[in-house]
Amino acid sequence: GGGTVTHPHSPSPPTPAGPRPPRGRPPHPRGSALVDVETTGLARDDRIISAAVYRLDERGEVEDHWYTLVNPERDPGPVWIHGLTSEVLEGAPLFTDVAEEFSARLDGRVLVAHNAVFDWQMIAREYARAKAEAPVRQRLCTIALSKELALPLPNHKLETLAAHFGVVQQRAHHALDDARVLAEAFRPSLRAAAAGNVRLPLLECRPLTEWSDTPRIGQQASGGHRPSSWRPSRKRPACPYPNPGRYEHGKPLRQGMRVAFSGDTSVDRELLEDRAAEAGLHVSTSISRLTSLLVTNDPDSGTSKAVKARQFGTPVVDEAAFGQLLRDVAPASER
Repeated sequence: GGGTVTHPHSPSPPTPAGPRPPRGRPPHPRGSALVDVETTGLARDDRIISAAVYRLDERGEVEDHWYTLVNPERDPGPVWIHGLTSEVLEGAPLFTDVAEEFSARLDGRVLVAHNAVFDWQMIAREYARAKAEAPVRQRLCTIALSKELALPLPNHKLETLAAHFGVVQQRAHHALDDARVLAEAFRPSLRAAAAGNVRLPLLECRPLTEWSDTPRIGQQASGGHRPSSWRPSRKRPACPYPNPGRYEHGKPLRQGMRVAFSGDTSVDRELLEDRAAEAGLHVSTSISRLTSLLVTNDPDSGTSKAVKARQFGTPVVDEAAFGQLLRDVAPASER
């Protein structure tokens, strides 16, 4: 009970003879855990509100799946995206209540997720708050894998990867359906990697060993853990899409929109800018009348960008809302 649901699968029929992961090169001898979490936002102090895990064996066959709501003990964030209201989450178990079951699903497997650095960070933080560690040592990002496989994808959204493999999404931003879609797209990716002898882009999962949501006075809000810069700074290629104009609240971002950032961000700024560029947005270093959106956690600050945004009437959103908007950027062609 307690809001968690487990669905064992009946044994799958034998897979027709096709390329299998080469000897000694499955992602993990115990198989993988395909994970999706929905959250109250993207910041360090945001919380998980639902989680789903599909367990696959070393051949990529589904063993079972599990889903739970989680009471975040705070505002649920952008309900219009994930659909989970305070009323729905009120009776849900706390993360500490489901941590053991979650651990059993992850134990000794490769954690696979779409944009895995995000899911892993959220999970690691929840475990750290619960004064525990997730029993997982390696992760694999399906975005990184699709790049290794050189799949001809126009962008790196989950729905685009799903469509490439003919997988139908039923409920976007519902953890269980996103994890199912991920599982169904991961199996052919795994086979393609095996057939082409492509190295799987496995990364180490380092647990957080300390956690504090409230920094001491005079300390940076780093909670004992702030990743250093993710990658060397470099010149990004120009955005290939025309600017469709300003962002309108309640509508999706559109490829080609000019986005500027101001002030401190909890996700590393370089990583945020990379995500924006990968989604087809134009990352701008200054504010003009053509700027579509300013992302800042402190809109009333006196930074030159915030002041100009107020002068020009530039739409402003905070980092958490921007992170949610990034999940669903409309293609440049759609009107």
